[in-house]
Amino acid sequence: MIVQDIERTASVRWHGSLKEGNGKASVGSGFIKEVPYTWGSRFAEEIGTNPEEMLGAAHAACFAMQLSALLTEKEYDIHHLDVTAHVFITGTSPRTITHIKLVVHALVDDLEADMFQTQAEEAKRTCPVSRALASVPIELEAVLD
Repeated sequence: MIVQDIERTASVRWHGSLKEGNGKASVGSGFIKEVPYTWGSRFAEEIGTNPEEMLGAAHAACFAMQLSALLTEKEYDIHHLDVTAHVFITGTSPRTITHIKLVVHALVDDLEADMFQTQAEEAKRTCPVSRALASVPIELEAVLD
């Protein structure tokens, strides 16, 4: 049996110069459509999204699903996994994502703290987005509620 790669898409359209221009981002499923982003939403406090928070959302979602898979494999009953990804980018040029911090709060029946930490570290190491970001240091804070 041949398994083909799964393709997902996202697209943007940008108008104008870096600081005065603006763009809109969409995903192939249509669930996120024409979300605005600008220089100000990336580097100041203007309304809109930015590449770093979209990357963070992808990373948090991937990590949560990977951790869920690992815990389910061990037959734990998961009530919730709340994951936040903090993506840090330099304030000066050349802009560089310096590190990412994943923070997970979980409510899982009968799960010991040591096992939770082990599984969270494994999820951080093995989720596809973490592997794609291998050049970026990823920190993990795992808390059982």
